[in-house]
Amino acid sequence: MALLTAVFSCLLLSPLLVAHVQDLDDMFKENRMDDVWLVDFYAPWCGYCKKLEPVWQEVGAELTHSGSPVRVGKMDATAYSGMASEFGVRGYPTIKLLKGELAYNYKGPRTKDDIIEFANRVAGPAVRSLPSRQMFEHVLKRHSVLFLYVGGESPLKEKYIEVAAELIVYTYFFSASEDALTESVALPELPAVVVFKDGNYFTYDEYEDGSLSSWVNRERFQSYLPIDGFTLYELGETGKLVAIAVTAEKDPTEKSIRLKGLIQRVAAEHRDQFNRDFQFGHMDGNDYINSLIMSEVPVPSLLVLNTSNEQYFVPEEPVESLEQMLMFFTSVLDGSAPAYGGDGIFQRIKRVAFDARSTIMSVFRSSPLLGCFLFGLPLGVISLMCYGICTAESDDGSEDALKREALTDEEEEEEEEEEQRLAGGAPDTQDLGELKNPSEKKVD
Repeated sequence: MALLTAVFSCLLLSPLLVAHVQDLDDMFKENRMDDVWLVDFYAPWCGYCKKLEPVWQEVGAELTHSGSPVRVGKMDATAYSGMASEFGVRGYPTIKLLKGELAYNYKGPRTKDDIIEFANRVAGPAVRSLPSRQMFEHVLKRHSVLFLYVGGESPLKEKYIEVAAELIVYTYFFSASEDALTESVALPELPAVVVFKDGNYFTYDEYEDGSLSSWVNRERFQSYLPIDGFTLYELGETGKLVAIAVTAEKDPTEKSIRLKGLIQRVAAEHRDQFNRDFQFGHMDGNDYINSLIMSEVPVPSLLVLNTSNEQYFVPEEPVESLEQMLMFFTSVLDGSAPAYGGDGIFQRIKRVAFDARSTIMSVFRSSPLLGCFLFGLPLGVISLMCYGICTAESDDGSEDALKREALTDEEEEEEEEEEQRLAGGAPDTQDLGELKNPSEKKVD
């Protein structure tokens, strides 16, 4: 009875859960303008799409129960390819938040909490107002990185609102009056744009930092953070080099702990020297890095990645002190450190070969019998074909027939005469006469 009750409950609840995510069709384009939509563009055959499906159902249920204005849907991009192309879908799955005429791409981890946080952030206003000091203290505790405009109406505020509308997919933007700030925040002049992170705050300077958009893009991450495959290329979009300590987090050694401590000190104590050009962090394990640079990286180790051209830098000697690490980063900046990798033609060919080898090895590791069948059967067929070609005997009769077809009438008669002579027989007189006057025979 308990089992039947559970099954019956699941059957009743599953339609309610699925109802939180709407299946969209070609009418969606005409009806979407009145609401904010979070849409998953998928393909039925896509493995990553199937893996995202249960997470997407949870996202729909959570946003619905929390009273969020964001509506959640999904669209088969293969069935409605024209509409998917209009929204700029190039791969599967693609997650977009559609807000009026604007479409925001989601590029973060495909977890329920991360997707919901993205939807709530982008669905709201680009710049949120903080009317009191209590609200300011609350958002400081809640967000690891946030940008704040302080002051009244000004050209800087207009520019700030434009940048916020462009980069709201990455971080939060707030505005407040000077009275809302705590006593620990002292600004030399107003209006001002400030970023709060790493337990400190830093003010935007147009003359030193360049455009506001570029500065926000560089400062939207903490100075030091854990790095994985999702965040690595987002860090590269800041235009910075990514300095990574490759460590073993599950079983840290003394060398791993020391290397992490050194790179954290560089990020905190030498911000003025390196923050403009470097993003610092650590990565657990070397599997991702190995596949990225197509080489074996020891653990622990230090390397610097340039994601714009796929080059990387490694110190010539193990880094044991802060001075060695500072010298290495300085050599990367001044160009004296040797660069490896790149995106040249040789590296592209190497990448194709490396990916093919990795695919084959992964198949054999996961299913040896399947690997033997997939790769052994074609090789066996090709081997049999080659053996048959190499051991095939020529057909003498066919060769003679081909030779005779290539002869003219006169050459054929001469060849027959030669065969009779070799056989010991002599042609009769009539035949000789005919042979002497072949032209007359043809006329008759």
